[in-house]
Amino acid sequence: MSSLALAVRDSSTMLRRNLLHARRYPSLTLNLLLTPIMLLLLFVYIFGDVMSAGIGGGDRSDYIAYLVPGLLLMTIGSTTIGTAVSVSNDMTEGIIARFRTMAIHRGAVLIGHVVSSVLQSIASVVLVGAVGVAIGFRSTDATALEWLAAFGLLVLFALAFTWIAVGMGLISPNAEAASNNALPMILLPLLSSAFVPVEGMPGWFQPIAEYQPFTPAIETLRGLLLGTEIGHNGWLAVAWCLGLAVLGYFWSAAKFNSDPK
Repeated sequence: MSSLALAVRDSSTMLRRNLLHARRYPSLTLNLLLTPIMLLLLFVYIFGDVMSAGIGGGDRSDYIAYLVPGLLLMTIGSTTIGTAVSVSNDMTEGIIARFRTMAIHRGAVLIGHVVSSVLQSIASVVLVGAVGVAIGFRSTDATALEWLAAFGLLVLFALAFTWIAVGMGLISPNAEAASNNALPMILLPLLSSAFVPVEGMPGWFQPIAEYQPFTPAIETLRGLLLGTEIGHNGWLAVAWCLGLAVLGYFWSAAKFNSDPK
């Protein structure tokens, strides 16, 4: 077999391994998934009327439309925390050392984690999106091309943050540290335009919300699904995703190849 065929075969094996682990131990994924769902229900049914008035909407349905795109991206950030924990477990429990003694492609372990995490992230987004639709979210004006672009953005965003999560898992001495290191992936959406517009925030805080990866991605997703203005946010979102993906890949590869465990 060629080296490419071997890499694909070994990566597929590692992907199946990680998907089996996720199926056998679903508690971590479910716990992380509950965070965006609970926030969605809390902000819609407890704060929905007040928040809708605050953004200039007419009723709660306006705030549902505003909120759901941000929660979809927050779901990806939450799901990738499980990736950091999973990678850290592999590094500290000795299985990586065993893999390194076997005739498998060296990058297959990381590729398996990444592809598995992206698939889980998209599945989680579909579930949160279904909850959003059940409580009133609608995107009736989006064309098929806009839906395809929205899906592509979600996949690219998941890929970028998964590679960052893999790097965080590799530098963590244990699963608890990995979970703590990956905590910004949940905190950053809270500091973005996911819940309120950036222009409605205090002036000193607006640069923090604006110049981070979640805000341009959220505004781009809103534009694709709801027809709002995207402006420069589309290019910024893609640039953030590509930059984080490249950074996470080289960081993870360097750490994995140099780690003696």
